[in-house]
Amino acid sequence: MPLQTSEQYLKGDSEYRNFFDKDRALSRRFSKLDVSEPSVEDTYKILLGLRSRYEEHHGVKYSQKILKSSTELAKKYINDKFLPDSAIDLIDEVGASFHLQKNKRKSVNIKDIETILARIANIPSRSVSSDETNIMRDLESKLKNKVFGQDKAIENLVVAIKRSRAGLSNPTSPIGSFLFSGPTGVGKTEVAKQLAKQLGIHFERFDMSEYMEKHTVSRLIGSPPGYVGYEEGGQLTEAIKKHPYSVLLLDEIEKAHPDLLNILLQVFDSATLTDNNANKIDFRNVTIIMTSNLGTKETNQVGFTKVDAYKTNSAIKDFFTPEFRNRLDAIVYFNTLKIEMMIFVVEKLIMELEEQLTEKNIKIKITTKAKEYLADKGYSKELGARVMQRVISDEIKTPLSDEILFGKLKHGGMVKIDYEKKVLVFKYDTRDS
Repeated sequence: MPLQTSEQYLKGDSEYRNFFDKDRALSRRFSKLDVSEPSVEDTYKILLGLRSRYEEHHGVKYSQKILKSSTELAKKYINDKFLPDSAIDLIDEVGASFHLQKNKRKSVNIKDIETILARIANIPSRSVSSDETNIMRDLESKLKNKVFGQDKAIENLVVAIKRSRAGLSNPTSPIGSFLFSGPTGVGKTEVAKQLAKQLGIHFERFDMSEYMEKHTVSRLIGSPPGYVGYEEGGQLTEAIKKHPYSVLLLDEIEKAHPDLLNILLQVFDSATLTDNNANKIDFRNVTIIMTSNLGTKETNQVGFTKVDAYKTNSAIKDFFTPEFRNRLDAIVYFNTLKIEMMIFVVEKLIMELEEQLTEKNIKIKITTKAKEYLADKGYSKELGARVMQRVISDEIKTPLSDEILFGKLKHGGMVKIDYEKKVLVFKYDTRDS
């Protein structure tokens, strides 16, 4: 054999397992060299070497700062490719976009990189901004302006997120793993939604009441070979694969089958989850939030005047194993809403209603007396803010619907809502067609 006698030399690359590992005689005659992913610094040097070719090909200029930022952002946000391919593809896409847009500008800036990266990674462009200082600085105040009466819970959540963004948490774990505990209707789900909105990232919600049986857990990571749905992948794994930078809400986690809690342990630890096709899904850029009503039933019984944190904490300890609780970044407790907060809830719901009516050119003006009436009628210690939504529907949306369809607001206008003689009074400033 020429290879045995050194008459011929051969060098190449291939998939070792598929071709060489099956043939022992062939594998003895070749040395296997594993090529690992280069570091960010090495990738930056590779891009410096390739810069002139891409500049000539696309007719643009890449500064050293742009190449450095491209490497760092590609490493952070593009999870389905390795360096240097992800960084090279990024600068190539940016250069190609200049051709398509017939951009007269020749120098690539950081905004160009962020815009293309947002499209590649399927995340909002402001999420990949190299400077998140302003977002983090205002996060707490913005959440408090959207969710009322839960200042302590929001403070605990924001502190943990800031710690992660500052690089002081485990780099191989998700951005954060939180358990929200409290009564129904106090804002647990709303905080998760607003967090995603303020960070400018995708929001993904799974209701755990759909995963109470053992066989339903496989739907999250994918069915095994031979079962229905094997080719489709898992609902959870596919969602995170499609939106790697997101807020993941697992609503009412205590309803899920215990097997799901065991699956989550490795996600909390290593930020990876293997689907039914042996693909490793990266959770490093995911904020995991679980909600629970554990312990709130006992606190609503006779003898309790407020949500007892001790009772709630005891119920959580009884239900979740120590290894599960030990992997959480924080258990965030939500209190029952106080009646003083309901006026702010009314204002928020009226504002949301106004946004719905913007296309119909309808504006709403509501007096303080009307707000106080709605706040008093919609307050429920046991059911939280959800009662207020029903009150707004009955007291305001129902009367307005007829006027919008057939009456005075058919062509838009202004509606003034006041409280007189123990009822809401509607006055319309109409617009002619």
